Amino acid sequence: MKVVIAIDSFKGSLTSLEAANAIKSGILKVYENADVVISPLADGGEGTTYALTKGMGGEFRKLNVCGPLENTKVEASYGIIRSNKTAIIEMSSAAGITLVDESKKNPLYTTTYGVGEIIQDAITQGCRNFIVGIGGSATNDGGIGMLQALGYEFLDKDNKKISLGGIGLKNLERIDDSKVIKELKNCNFKIACDVTNPLCGENGCSAVFGPQKGASKEMIVSLDEWLKKYAVLSKKINPKADENYPGTGAAGGLGFAFLTFTNAKLESGIDIVLKETKLEEKIIDSDIVITGEGRLDKQTVMGKAPIGVANIAKKYDKKVIAFAGCVTKDAVLCNENGIDAFFPILREVVTLEEAMDKKVSIYNMQETAREVFSLIKAVGNCKLE
Repeated sequence: MKVVIAIDSFKGSLTSLEAANAIKSGILKVYENADVVISPLADGGEGTTYALTKGMGGEFRKLNVCGPLENTKVEASYGIIRSNKTAIIEMSSAAGITLVDESKKNPLYTTTYGVGEIIQDAITQGCRNFIVGIGGSATNDGGIGMLQALGYEFLDKDNKKISLGGIGLKNLERIDDSKVIKELKNCNFKIACDVTNPLCGENGCSAVFGPQKGASKEMIVSLDEWLKKYAVLSKKINPKADENYPGTGAAGGLGFAFLTFTNAKLESGIDIVLKETKLEEKIIDSDIVITGEGRLDKQTVMGKAPIGVANIAKKYDKKVIAFAGCVTKDAVLCNENGIDAFFPILREVVTLEEAMDKKVSIYNMQETAREVFSLIKAVGNCKLE
């Protein structure tokens, strides 16, 4: 029997690899000689760097960079795949919303500068290809912080550098690209982006995502106006700059910055991960495929990681099992989208805190997998045909 495990992280509890190893342990208690292949999984958000770097045989590098708040430092990490000069980056490691205390959330003063510092460091390490997850941002600066770190100058009417953060956009009058680090033109970026919001307007980043980052109604109006002006000025650097292109509003306009000022493409996060980890090659000769995530519900079928895995499995008529921390009534939609059966791993009534305890989660995952594969063995046909 060959089993391929590609399960997403259980956020706040288990990483993708921890969840997969627990499942593997449960399987081997029933089928001692099973060939269990683990392929770390993520959908472009939290855990993407870890999943891709592990799945592609890379290494991790840590460095101190500017945090989302100016004059603060955070330790960020990213992955390097030396064989193909690729860096794997999550913008949230430098400018994520979880790095900002609730009382200090304010998109006027949060910056993506640290993201640019990571990219610059990766370039010094020889990287010329980049995969960047841009979910979970605390910012609404249009990506100018990142670009400032890479040498772009954003200037006011007196030719002085504007401030970091969204507030800097208020005084923006000119963009100068004469000091951009020369290697940037030889770099290519795949941006894991699953939102389709434009940069500005009622569906733009300020209006839709600004409130969760601490923006008031007044801030939203101002930020939207400033970003509109920024988009117009950007056309002087890149005449093809398009503020309405789907995804330009991702991560507070970081999607726009990548598309306009670098050689970048916006792609589905789960598609990038599945392709780069060569999951399809692993599934072709498998008997059973296992996937899952912390919560299975109707949103799972809207392009999330488990359905991406199931879609590949069904190309080869493989049976798909999913495990989850919890499931909702509308999770039955998963059965209509390639997941043959799903199982919540919770074994008794406990508090949420107890359920998410790492040791408890590992035990529950292992035992649930053991019971499922005990049933498969009892049926007497591992292919479930």
